[in-house]
Amino acid sequence: MGALGNLVPLIILFVFVGGLAWVGYQVYLYSNQLADRGVRKMEKKNVVFTKDGMKVGVKEIKAEDYADKTQRAFVKTWNAAQDADGKKAYVLLRS
Repeated sequence: MGALGNLVPLIILFVFVGGLAWVGYQVYLYSNQLADRGVRKMEKKNVVFTKDGMKVGVKEIKAEDYADKTQRAFVKTWNAAQDADGKKAYVLLRS
């Protein structure tokens, strides 16, 4: 019984250290999962983290779509530009 009595504290120590190691490992797994979730969310917003730093992507827009939006804004501005008499005003464009 004497030898078994000396091993009980050692067994309790191993169980305690093993429990702490398990909790630490679970925290490690959760933090990695949280980081991966954050990276995926940022990638949806065209932000990518690399070893060199952070890269921000710009969403591509076709030249035709850009021209359509610009022309639409110009036409709306042109139609909205009126003087006090209700006549259309002339818009001067500078290059």
